[in-house]
Amino acid sequence: MAAEPIPLDDRTWLLVLTGAGVSAESGVPTFRGVDGLWRTHPVERVASPEGFAADPALVWEFYSERRALAGTVAPNPGHRALVRAEERLGERFLLVTQNVDGLHRRAGSSRLVELHGNLFTSRCSRCAREPFPDSTAYPSGTVPVCDACGARLRPHIVWFGEMLDERNLGAIDAFLEAGRQGRLLFLAAGTSGAVYPAAGLVDVARRAGADTWLVNADVADNAQHFDHVLRGKSGELLPALLG
Repeated sequence: MAAEPIPLDDRTWLLVLTGAGVSAESGVPTFRGVDGLWRTHPVERVASPEGFAADPALVWEFYSERRALAGTVAPNPGHRALVRAEERLGERFLLVTQNVDGLHRRAGSSRLVELHGNLFTSRCSRCAREPFPDSTAYPSGTVPVCDACGARLRPHIVWFGEMLDERNLGAIDAFLEAGRQGRLLFLAAGTSGAVYPAAGLVDVARRAGADTWLVNADVADNAQHFDHVLRGKSGELLPALLG
């Protein structure tokens, strides 16, 4: 059944959350197998502060592989539909993504909160140097170091056991507060509804008065929290929903 478009008028404020399903439609691999392993390693070993301290070269091998493969894929129609919605709504649009692959930016999104960081950005593990663009897929065994202080660089990713950036959470809260003056909508796409705090964003939006929509290929864990639920690929449904 074709999705009916969501009216986006001059009073609409649209907050969007995207997850791994949106990227999967572009061919981005998940890297975590059904057994929770990357190769023979638990994913937590290559995506945690403890893992980085124990074997930084292995962590960089994991992220260099991700960079190399993510660089070969392209944004899909779902990404582009969100760009058009941003162009239409301007400051009344905010995209929050759990994805780190940079596809939203490559598609043209600029009003964007990358909740878990960006795969193509690095930062120093010690000094206050600002995170910087870094698309290098480093050779196996390489641990890059900071030009400013000589300490190890690390991917600018929120790892297991780390807190989300409070500035990002503040930007979401400020948008929801501003959206109260108009017609507030919340749309989640390609997300399992299992990873918090992102999975709880629908409840925060509802408390702010938002009408809530979910687009997902599978049944999300938090589907019962949404006013409208559509099953299907985001690359097909988002262009129809957002016009």
